[in-house]
Amino acid sequence: MPITGPRAKGSTVQSTLAFIADTFGEPVSTEVLHALEPHDRTVVAALGSTDELPYALVVRVWETANHVVLLHAPEALHWAEQAGAASIGSYGVQLYGGILRKPSPLEFLTQSISLFRLYYQPGDMQVVENAPGRVVLRLVGFDPVTTLFCRRQVGGLRQAITLAGGGHAHVRHVRCAIEGDAFCEWELHWQVESIGVSGGATATGSEPLPGARGAGAGRAP
Repeated sequence: MPITGPRAKGSTVQSTLAFIADTFGEPVSTEVLHALEPHDRTVVAALGSTDELPYALVVRVWETANHVVLLHAPEALHWAEQAGAASIGSYGVQLYGGILRKPSPLEFLTQSISLFRLYYQPGDMQVVENAPGRVVLRLVGFDPVTTLFCRRQVGGLRQAITLAGGGHAHVRHVRCAIEGDAFCEWELHWQVESIGVSGGATATGSEPLPGARGAGAGRAP
């Protein structure tokens, strides 16, 4: 049956469960599955990485995972950010390595193929501000529903920028629609190596993004 409404790829769930198993142990990942409703558990068990599923189901998996993880490891307050980074570093590279491994964050963020839309529908992430070594991404046309989505983006974007050659990558979720802002936005900072006048390598920010406002951007674990 065709999926109506927001949807996501199966890897968003698979990567979450894999991260939990690797970080907190297989029994914790299994407990997350057992805590789901039977229908949800059946769907998740049959998922392929590129299969589509309702985004509402993804949210239920994330929220169940958050409850179970914090029950076993209350100190793991940033597990969602770490899971987002792990998702891009594993499933993301396997499925979309050519999109992620660009010569620079500039090329990753301004490429014509939107990595976000390969993971989620509808909506996109757009570059709305840019300066050397700094970009602000805005989520448009997609309701994140849960701050766990927003937190996963923090880790995923940081990993994506690192894979694209951005040194000392740092990401902050600076505006959140769930918390009352007009949009969800993430601020990205990085450094890249450039050749100085003398021919030596120096750490600098990236060049400004050409035509950045409204350009499609990548990422979505």
